[in-house]
Amino acid sequence: MAATLKDVALAAGVSIKTVSNVINDYEHIRADTKQRVMDAIADLGYSPNLSARSLRSGRTGVIGLAVPELSLSYFAELADSTIKAAERRGLKVLIEQTGGDRSRELEILSSPRLQMTDGLLFSPLGMSNEDADHLNVNFPLVLLGERIFGGPTDHVTMSNVDSARAATEHLISRGRRRIAVVGGHEGEVIGSAGLRLRGYRQALDAAGIPFDPDLVAYTTLWHRANGATSMRELLASGVGFDALFGMNDTLALGAMRVLQEAGLRIPDDVAVIGFDDLDEGRYSLPTLSTIDPGRDEIADTAVRVLQERISGRVGGVPPREFEARFQVIERESSALARSH
Repeated sequence: MAATLKDVALAAGVSIKTVSNVINDYEHIRADTKQRVMDAIADLGYSPNLSARSLRSGRTGVIGLAVPELSLSYFAELADSTIKAAERRGLKVLIEQTGGDRSRELEILSSPRLQMTDGLLFSPLGMSNEDADHLNVNFPLVLLGERIFGGPTDHVTMSNVDSARAATEHLISRGRRRIAVVGGHEGEVIGSAGLRLRGYRQALDAAGIPFDPDLVAYTTLWHRANGATSMRELLASGVGFDALFGMNDTLALGAMRVLQEAGLRIPDDVAVIGFDDLDEGRYSLPTLSTIDPGRDEIADTAVRVLQERISGRVGGVPPREFEARFQVIERESSALARSH
């Protein structure tokens, strides 16, 4: 049997009226009380009557999340984190896929389906800084990702430059000097690939290691197959390297497969680090060192900030920038090489 408002109230130790006030995002509710209600909603799997709620408050209790594609593990895990963060606040999430196509992304911003939501979390891939004016919309919107900076909306992102520098510095600290990169985008400056390549080069410069453009493998999509193809091309080129920075975990995992097929040992011959801290990296052979970019923090911050805009509590506050904290996670793929 589905949980009721009364069930939530009993679990949280509050009145039904208090639960209703929390669901409708009324102000002047104590933070600890609100958290107890949110926890009870999440634990019981309570789903508010959205139609009745919309009639009373003009809100649906649903937020949108638009991402390029859920077949990319990062966006699938980001969606999962977002759903959990929304549930803690008594919200539901409607997910849209854009395919990373600019025209589809622009279409999402004017889609009639937005009438079903109170606001949108938007992660574009095809749009660029030149499209920032398109973000001037008449509904609450929070921007995710690295395609547009300085736009007219709140923006939650990750520390791409510093975290990529930290990943490269980690490999350097393990004695590696010829560090290849998989995942570059030709000519990109703004965007995940361009920013991470900048961090990589900063680490090399700080260590006095000359930048070798032959060590950068460029790709289009960041799928496992692209990582495998790029690694085959690097090996065929004959360029020597003793480490690899995959610009995401999926690329790194594809590249690792090809390295092992070629008879190279990881990390003895080639140390490897990825980016994103995907769950599958914990179970690869060897396990994959990576950057945890703060995905859960990104999701929680984005939902919180969007809810603030929906409620009007920060009306008049100019657009804000939020950057998640990152962490280097060392696993087997970049551990100190074993003695022979």
